[in-house]
Amino acid sequence: MSQEPPEKMMFQLTLRRRGISDLAVLRTMEEVPREAFVAPGDRGHAYRDSALGIACGQTISQPFVVAYMTEQLQLQKNHKVLEIGTGSGYQAAVLSRLCAHVLTIERYRTLADAARARLEKLGYYNIEVMLGDGFDVPAGAGDFDRIIVTAAMEQIPDNLLQRLQPGGILIAPVGPHHGTQTLVRVVRTESGFERKELVDVRFVPALRGIAREL
Repeated sequence: MSQEPPEKMMFQLTLRRRGISDLAVLRTMEEVPREAFVAPGDRGHAYRDSALGIACGQTISQPFVVAYMTEQLQLQKNHKVLEIGTGSGYQAAVLSRLCAHVLTIERYRTLADAARARLEKLGYYNIEVMLGDGFDVPAGAGDFDRIIVTAAMEQIPDNLLQRLQPGGILIAPVGPHHGTQTLVRVVRTESGFERKELVDVRFVPALRGIAREL
């Protein structure tokens, strides 16, 4: 009988110690099999609280950041969520357990195809994976109750903010592409947008267009 790695046994405790208190988020983090979303060679480290490399030079965010961003979205079961930057599909899987539908956009075909197949195999049927440019979300996709950006933007484009429903929340890492960013939480109010800076993070850059390779 294989023994779970120490990181898996400490997983929930680490998240709680770092301030994650939403029970629905904690339960979802426990239920989504993170080891299915990392590279085969990293499965023994899947529950360590650190980012891990995936294909196309991208990363799967550390568990705390995934949990923290999810908690800050204050998701409800009827929400429609947009994610910019699918990566391995892990963040989308977490979101999907807490809302009605997730549209996740990825610029790398390799990642989009792999995430789509992985999510279907695992039974996450309320997620749509789209190959596309996160800076140019198709008009036909409609508006969203929540938007989460999982790559660094030097600034949040106005056309993305305009896709938020009234009362909607957007969270994104904002700052220089090569350095430290700040997680920013934006709420759409009747009078405009309320912006709050949260914590410092490090994400790979959000780039325009669909990748020509991979």
